[in-house]
Amino acid sequence: MSTTYSYKARDTSTGKIVRGTIQGNTEAAAGRALMAQGLVPLGDLKVAGEGPLSNMGTRVSSKDLVVFTRQLATMLNAGLPLAQSLAMAGEQSNSKSLKTIIGDVVASVNGGASLSDSLKRYPKAFNNVYVAIVQAGETSGTMDKSLERLADQQEHDADQRSKILGAMIYPAIVLVVIIAVVVFMLVTLIPEVVNMYNDLGKTLPVSTMILMNIVNFFGKWWYIILAALAVVIFFSHRWHETPEGKKSSDTFKLNIPGFGQLFRKLYMARFSRTAEVLLQSGVSMIETLKISAAAVNNSAVEEEILQAVGKVKNGKPLSDALSNQDYILPFVPQMIRIGETSGSIDVMLAKVADYYDKEVDNAIAAINTLIEPVLMVLMAFMIGFIVLAVLLPIYGLTDTSTI
Repeated sequence: MSTTYSYKARDTSTGKIVRGTIQGNTEAAAGRALMAQGLVPLGDLKVAGEGPLSNMGTRVSSKDLVVFTRQLATMLNAGLPLAQSLAMAGEQSNSKSLKTIIGDVVASVNGGASLSDSLKRYPKAFNNVYVAIVQAGETSGTMDKSLERLADQQEHDADQRSKILGAMIYPAIVLVVIIAVVVFMLVTLIPEVVNMYNDLGKTLPVSTMILMNIVNFFGKWWYIILAALAVVIFFSHRWHETPEGKKSSDTFKLNIPGFGQLFRKLYMARFSRTAEVLLQSGVSMIETLKISAAAVNNSAVEEEILQAVGKVKNGKPLSDALSNQDYILPFVPQMIRIGETSGSIDVMLAKVADYYDKEVDNAIAAINTLIEPVLMVLMAFMIGFIVLAVLLPIYGLTDTSTI
């Protein structure tokens, strides 16, 4: 089996030191291949992926990746060689991490490795969907078309994430304002009222006493509360990273009252869109299902799709394999059944993805419309209670002085 080795060598024709990767069955065979190219290895060859590049934080923003993919597709469509297209697209990127990665990928491709194998070394930058579509493009000889579909999907995913994030920003800002106002009133107004009552030897109203006890509790034990909160967050995060924790969290998302259906539609859109692009690129049905299941990013939905994989392997139609599942919405297998009959499953999956994308957009708009008055009522209640706790004692003092 061929292995990819990274090397540092001197070019005998120019005397320059070059770095790159080369494939060989053994380290010795890779060394002989380098010598045949006029390169003298400087030190031992290392298995690609053992160097610092593979261990660095190689996450790349979706925007940078979309631009790179689109540019690469354009250059390949214009007839430029793969290595040259990669180098040019990488140089035009604004991301230093992506430039570094692409530089290594170019060296790997020049060393004889395929593009898909070179990209596999950077799973944080190029996920399974990306690699599978590139691999399918290599096999079919339609790399430029595959990359165009990939860029379209990446842009769509980025747009959807932006909409969801935008829907969360307003409630987050309102909650921060509510908390800031409440803390300000508790810290500044309530103590002054309490001091006035203490000076006069009067008994505080119940609402004021409740708020004062809250202030005293947090003032006395704030460091313990913060420490306990940090411990809870830490262990919750660690638990969420375990298979059991992720499964519980993902299942909870799908069953949250009022939001469960939104998440289910979001995952159906993601599954359908990914499967459509993979099938159009020439990826096999089984591989499409496996990769799409992982791309959904919900272990409960992923498990049901992988169960369908086993049924499809045994000869069952995909529509039947996806039917009667807890989290696969019925519209998906219904549309796939039409696609199976007409021989156009990818087209039907595209229609499913478009339908659920619209459903998600409508649901987000509805939530935004609903959440605004709810937050206003919450703010009015909390601030009203505090104002009442401040004004009641003052009115009480006024009545006493009048009498």
